[in-house]
Amino acid sequence: MLRKLLIVLSLFLFGISIKSQNIQLHYDLGDGREYFTSTVENFKPDAYGSTFFFVDFNYSKHGATDAYWEVARDLKFWEQPIALHIEYNGGLNKNIQFNNCYLLGASYSWNANDFSKGFSLQAMYKYIEGNDKPNNFQLTAVWYLHLLDGKLTFSGFADFWKEHHTVSNDNFQNDLKKSNYIFLSEPQIWYNLNNTFSVGGELELSNDFAGMDGFKIMPTVAIKYKF
Repeated sequence: MLRKLLIVLSLFLFGISIKSQNIQLHYDLGDGREYFTSTVENFKPDAYGSTFFFVDFNYSKHGATDAYWEVARDLKFWEQPIALHIEYNGGLNKNIQFNNCYLLGASYSWNANDFSKGFSLQAMYKYIEGNDKPNNFQLTAVWYLHLLDGKLTFSGFADFWKEHHTVSNDNFQNDLKKSNYIFLSEPQIWYNLNNTFSVGGELELSNDFAGMDGFKIMPTVAIKYKF
């Protein structure tokens, strides 16, 4: 679900007194999905940067089945649009635990004077605990664009990282292969009904992600409530 959008704010709005929380509910479409995902996000800036976290839960008819969370801290003691980025990722599902991931790097950000659009780029070292090749890297791009006087928002992120892992063919579960790289992007479109409620959805675009071989497109429809 929405993995990085409040990180956008943490990169674009240093020094601005703003905080944000929201809850999202997505219905995941696509082959083998058809389940709900909830996302809770929180972003809070301070004099030395900002703190961001989100928590995702997937739900079957029997209840929550998967959990995943990220927490990130951006630090800067200067005016330039470059920040130190520190992050942790982890989670579990009913079968396995996800490896702990620790990231450290830097980001560069740009936004328009009226904050109608902007982007950021991050380059990070990524340590994947328990992986047979734990030392890796991650590149991240994040963007936002407000249209129609703020009624329409196009935003999202793209991650590309190195991780030694196994993927399986959808049609042949015993056809396993090793992969060293993962791509994941989640562009979203929201129609903002007011300052509180939005409706929209996202496309999860991935390659060799979550144990699945090859390129996948997974859409959702969603609602969002902003505190």
